[in-house]
Amino acid sequence: MNLPIPISQLKKKLAQEGLITENRFDSLLTEAERKNQNILDVLVSEKVVGSDYLSGVIAAALGVERADLANRQIDEKIVKLLSEDIARQRQVIIFNRESDGTLDAAMLNPGDLDTTIFLAQHLKTKVRPFLATPDDLNRVFSIYGLQQAQDYKKLIEQNIQESLRGQVKTIEEAAAQLPIVSIVNNLLSYAISSRASDIHLEILEDTVLIRYRIDGILYEIMRVPKAIQPALAARIKLLAGLKIDEHYRPQDGRFGYRIVNQLVDVRVSVLPTYYGEKVEMRLLEATQKPLSLEELGMLPKTAKVVAETLKKAYGMLIICGPTGSGKTTTLYALMNILNRTEVNIVSIEDPVEYNMRYVNQIQINPQAGITFASGLRSILRQDPNIIMVGEIRDNETAGIAVQSALTGHLLLSSVHTNDAPTVIPRLFDLDIPPFLVSSVLNLIAAQRLVRRICAACISSYDAGPEIKGVIREQFKELGIEPKDFRMPKVFYRGKGCPTCGGTGYRGRLGIFEVLDATEKIRKLIIDPRFSLDGLRVAAREDGMKTMFEDGLEKVELALTTIDEVLRAIRE
Repeated sequence: MNLPIPISQLKKKLAQEGLITENRFDSLLTEAERKNQNILDVLVSEKVVGSDYLSGVIAAALGVERADLANRQIDEKIVKLLSEDIARQRQVIIFNRESDGTLDAAMLNPGDLDTTIFLAQHLKTKVRPFLATPDDLNRVFSIYGLQQAQDYKKLIEQNIQESLRGQVKTIEEAAAQLPIVSIVNNLLSYAISSRASDIHLEILEDTVLIRYRIDGILYEIMRVPKAIQPALAARIKLLAGLKIDEHYRPQDGRFGYRIVNQLVDVRVSVLPTYYGEKVEMRLLEATQKPLSLEELGMLPKTAKVVAETLKKAYGMLIICGPTGSGKTTTLYALMNILNRTEVNIVSIEDPVEYNMRYVNQIQINPQAGITFASGLRSILRQDPNIIMVGEIRDNETAGIAVQSALTGHLLLSSVHTNDAPTVIPRLFDLDIPPFLVSSVLNLIAAQRLVRRICAACISSYDAGPEIKGVIREQFKELGIEPKDFRMPKVFYRGKGCPTCGGTGYRGRLGIFEVLDATEKIRKLIIDPRFSLDGLRVAAREDGMKTMFEDGLEKVELALTTIDEVLRAIRE
């Protein structure tokens, strides 16, 4: 959310309401400027005020109404009166036509008279400004994306036919062909407009399969002739700075791609397979900011436990889950909370996904001798307060990490296990003695990602006895008695609409299982009779909720569906 009113006016209003002192506001403003973040986002993440309250304050100060696009029926024809280029550049959505012909415009800054005058002249009618949030705009921008995606698909098909007619002698010439360049550009633009996180180009016996991962689910987008696959792979290699003539070894690279006013960092992986080279591209918003714990999906009680742990000066905090469960994003959110002027934070990652201001980030490079273990040794000579190790994979890294946590450092890392309690025997497997695990462990958080219900088409329904029976069975598998859980009273799902592309989902959030290393847990870890089942029982007695229970709460809060929770925990 941008700030369309003077900061001094906002500070005065919040202080008058008794929500924050002026000194505290100034402190948060300094911190926001240091991290290059928006003061409104900081006020929300610090729980000073809610985003709805801030929107109300800004709207009242500007003398306009809030657009509240999430709760309005949006007419696509009205939205498309303004082209996407102008809408994104000016951060505005035309969402309604009044009886006298006036067009209602949702704007991040309704006080921007230049934009209001421009819109009136461009659309040749009177324009009435409303206050919009970034979520409002992004929700409606998807309407452009659906049409744009179809346009990109047509362009790709046209360029495929044109490339097949071309006559080239070398793979370098093929990669520079205008149709091939256009196909790659349109594949990227199509993916970004579809909110995809990954693009897969998979070479089969007789064709090339192109799939996008959207909100964690892979969708087949199209198939292209195998004849153009070498040129496509070569073009992507050129962009990523890889060797075009290398076909038998894996290669990794990255490049930047811009669509409208959005810059995307593209990570490329090329892998030789039986029928040829498979290309995978991970799309990361270059300007994406680390999230708060609540934005990740943590409920207030869970976020409070994690926040209290972050106040400790030393020890280990471990995030666990399978590949693609959001561990790295959570680690970035934790680093963002810890990122203060009085501490030195150093991270070693594989790869560095987002650049964080004032965090010293190291990229793994085995060819240069930089591994997690060797990098961690070097970090300890850099006077760090907080260390983030992307992943504990081996005995050597685990041993150095534990020693770091013992010697006055707060260490954050991730481990590949299915749930929180299993991290402890995993550390035993990595040759960490139980007494050391007990001494350094502060907290373990396991997580999965589930899709959010689309806010534009959400509806409630009666789950029926079959679904409730599945829920009871799942609790039985977890060893939880019926008296110890509560069945959701209401279930929700998305009907499917243009905003979510007919899926009923838009965006993702985490479901979590947090094991706090209480005194009881520490004693259990060093007990010679230690058992994983006993640990789970003790953790639940201390207040730990399983991921399934956390997911069920989010089902009842209308954040996700029971189908998503069951899918995620069974992966």
